[in-house]
This record gives sequence, C-alpha cells and structure tokens, in this order.
Amino acid sequence: MGVKIILPSFKKDSIVIEGVSLESVTKASEKIQDIIEKAIKSPSLDYSHFVSLPLAIHPALVDKLINFQNSVLGNCSTKQDENLESDSNGDTSEDREEKDDPLDAGRDVAVNLKVEDDSEHVKVEINKIPFVSYPPKASKSSLLTDSGIDKSIFIKPKTFHLTVLMLKLWNKERVAAATEVLQRVYPKILDALDHRPISVRLKGLDCMRGSLAKARVLYAPVEEIGTEDRLCRACQVIIDAFVEAGLVLEKDAQKKLKV
Repeated sequence: MGVKIILPSFKKDSIVIEGVSLESVTKASEKIQDIIEKAIKSPSLDYSHFVSLPLAIHPALVDKLINFQNSVLGNCSTKQDENLESDSNGDTSEDREEKDDPLDAGRDVAVNLKVEDDSEHVKVEINKIPFVSYPPKASKSSLLTDSGIDKSIFIKPKTFHLTVLMLKLWNKERVAAATEVLQRVYPKILDALDHRPISVRLKGLDCMRGSLAKARVLYAPVEEIGTEDRLCRACQVIIDAFVEAGLVLEKDAQKKLKV
C-alpha cells in the first residue's frame, strides 16, 4: 500500500503509519484493524483477562484444597504443602497455558486490578469481585512426584476462585471499559444475591470441554446449597453486562456457563 508501519516499543501501544497520502494511510489503518479483529476471534490468541469470584479468602477452604492436592500427590508434610502453594499454577480456561499468579502475596489474598503497565496497580476491596490479568509464565522443567503426577497441574491454593467469564482485552481502552462495567454492575450483583451470603458445595471433577482422553482443564463443579439459584443469577448479571458493553466475543457469549 506504499506505507511505512512503525511497530511500538514494549511500553507503548500505538502503531504509527506513515504514507505519502491520506488515502494510503487510511487503507493501511483499515487493513490493520481487519487483521486485529480476525486475530481476536482466532482460538490461537489466548484470553488476557477473566472475571472471578474469589474463594481463597476462606482459609478453611484453602486448607481443604491443599489436603486434596496432597492426597492426589501422596504428600503429607508441611513442607510439601508449602511447595504446593509456591509451585502450582492457576489455569482458568481450556484455552489458557500456565500463568504466573499476581495474587501470591499472602493467605488473605490482596486483590489487585492489574493494567498493562506493570508499574500501575489499582487496589480493590475483597468484598468486590476481582479483575485480574495474568502475565505469561516462563516454562520450567516438569517435576513428577512418586505417583507420576506433575504437581504443576494444580492451581495455586492462594488463587482459588470460581471463574465467571473469560475476556480478550487487547488494549488499555478495553481494560478501562471492562473495569467500569464491573464497578457499575456491582449493585445489581448484590441485588441478585439478595444482599445475603451464599453457600456452595464443590464436588467431583469435570472436564472443561471435549472428551476425557483429550481434556486439558479439569474443574470442580459448583452446586449451590438451597433452591434459590442466586449464584447463577448473579453470574448471569455479570455476563449480560459485559456482553451488552461489547466486551465478550460472540462465540463466548453463546457458551453455557460453567462455574
């Protein structure tokens, strides 16, 4: 198209297009936007953010998770418990590879809203639903236990959560828009929960999608105790708000919720 495209440095997010005419620059800009839109819809581009309900704020529940992981791995010592907490990873989607955990700051789970600039964090109270972005993790060698199971298959206990919605937010504007949606919909979530605590039971294992033979992600199904179905209503309020804001891909909006 007769233009020069200058890609941004690590700390900038703008592409510069230089050309001899407005027409050539406009066409190049439209072409780049078309490429971006196709990439976003492609399964090869990983999710960047997710909305979740934190469970790690309940120490007794974290202890149960650690005991479950140790029972599978055949561990029994306190030191091995600590290794689980420091080495295991949190996988939140069937399409996600292993990610580092920005919440690994203590059992109380200090929740941070991470933006693209690693030097900026916005503190969020734990009574609000956290909005978290996980940076890519460098690969490391596999460490198998005596049972032949790699302990890295487990999430970190300190990141224990219920995933509500997966998102692809590819610029700061969309991150800011998602943050605004989450803050704005918060009162509606409380209304859906009837402003009362809710109790759930985590029981069994299921695969996120596909056959068991090819499963990449397993999760514990969630069962609400009681017949009011408040948890599903609250999750649907969150999903509907993000869909309405245009922040959810069409294929994801059509998926059945798996908490």
